[in-house]
Amino acid sequence: MKTVAIIGAGAAGLMAAEILSQSNIHVAVYDAMPSAGRKFLMAGKGGMNISHAEDFARFVTRYGTRQVELAPYLNAFTPTDLRAWLHDLGIETFVGTSGRIFPKEMKAAPLLRAWLHQLRSRGVQFSMRHRWLGWQANNPTKLIFNTPNGEQIVTADAVILALGGGSWARLGSTGNWVSILREQGVNVETLQPSNCGFNVAGRDYFKERFAGQPLKNLELKFGDFQQKGELMLTENGIEGGLIYAASSVIRDAIFKTGTATIYLDLFPDKTAAELLAKLNKPRGKLSTAQFWRRQLSLEGAKSGLVREVLPVDALNSSALVIQTLKALPLNLLSPRPIDEAISSAGGVSFDELNADLMCKKLTGIFCAGEMLDWEAPTGGYLLTACLATGRAAGLGALTWLEST
Repeated sequence: MKTVAIIGAGAAGLMAAEILSQSNIHVAVYDAMPSAGRKFLMAGKGGMNISHAEDFARFVTRYGTRQVELAPYLNAFTPTDLRAWLHDLGIETFVGTSGRIFPKEMKAAPLLRAWLHQLRSRGVQFSMRHRWLGWQANNPTKLIFNTPNGEQIVTADAVILALGGGSWARLGSTGNWVSILREQGVNVETLQPSNCGFNVAGRDYFKERFAGQPLKNLELKFGDFQQKGELMLTENGIEGGLIYAASSVIRDAIFKTGTATIYLDLFPDKTAAELLAKLNKPRGKLSTAQFWRRQLSLEGAKSGLVREVLPVDALNSSALVIQTLKALPLNLLSPRPIDEAISSAGGVSFDELNADLMCKKLTGIFCAGEMLDWEAPTGGYLLTACLATGRAAGLGALTWLEST
């Protein structure tokens, strides 16, 4: 019986094991962490968002510059297919008002337990606390692992690498595999933070005073990007769903020019004329803060942002205040470190892989999941692509083994 070693027990690796376990192949999964699916479980803590039910043509565009490369794998395992697979696993799903797809229990743990139980019942072997170090004498069939019992050599007929990207290293995605593949001549694009927060220029006093406060009902504009949502102020700058959605274009702009200025509409549901009419009302003896609070419900962090941007002598100019409320500039200096990011960009270039995700320079070695060079926003897109590419790598390994 032939053996396939899968390195990485995250979503992509487990889906590859799912495919291979249905054939007469010994499947062995290795992971450096003490248990499987650690990032999978962390991502599901706030409600396990597994995919998105929007129109599929629109769904594919969420993968930006890599939508062409990912399209074949997503077409072969669509969000509809994902829901059917979960149903067969005994996990019922529903579509939320935002179009996001969730398990009915809203948790990742029951899903992962059912999945691991099924894989083990099919004979999949799991070896935890096995950190991959590379190949013995550059032999792709001889894998070196650092284990609790010392260094071990494992022989496999095919290998699927599903080691994740570079975010959340404490959960296993360390990116240490990059140097191993580069030493073999494989082109790996530099790992970069994605779905991340940013450092913002500004006074320390403002950041310290408002750190941890949310900014709700905003519209962010940057170049062609324009979207409503929420942000969170931090000691260093900003984070949250709205900035995550724009993070790739902002990050690339910063790397190209050094900084990036985004614009926030603090009142996206009101026109400048409507706001001006409120500020042109008699103030009486009210202070500026009291007047803003009464007329616009402008207070707290939003009020603080306006004061951060405008000089004191401009705060009594209704026109300048309205201009700032509708297009408040924030100068972003840099992304937060990759280990704080939800996901990462960069990875193994698709040019290095054939259609079955096998490395052209390493026969019998397949790659899947977030270690490939793609990125996507949150909303179920990350998990869907990890599962789809894991499935493709599993099928690719199966096809290759049958031909050898």
